[in-house]
Amino acid sequence: MKIYQLPGREWPIDAFSSQGVMFSGITRHDGRIQLSSMRIEANGIVGRHVAEASQLFLLIDGEGWVSGADGKRISVKAGQAAYWEAGEEHESGSRTGMTVIVVEGGQLVVEMEELASF
Repeated sequence: MKIYQLPGREWPIDAFSSQGVMFSGITRHDGRIQLSSMRIEANGIVGRHVAEASQLFLLIDGEGWVSGADGKRISVKAGQAAYWEAGEEHESGSRTGMTVIVVEGGQLVVEMEELASF
């Protein structure tokens, strides 16, 4: 058995005009799926960009907002997740800070109750 600390080594994300975002890899499988963590600081933003693969954005702490192709900001909080299809433009941010786990991969099968669709 091994014990790890989350987050691991962190790198700032500044692509897409992002601000106040720290990225840390968790694990990946043969390039087909990748898990990462992101700490979005107060007033931080992950700028609008296109999802290269299906992406599940799971909030584990804090609250913030997410947007999809239409740019409409939807409030989210710990225990909720946003899902973007490959090729979908999206953005996220927080006024108070949040920590998320990001799962990216080919065709993700989400096994959670859907609250809404935008």
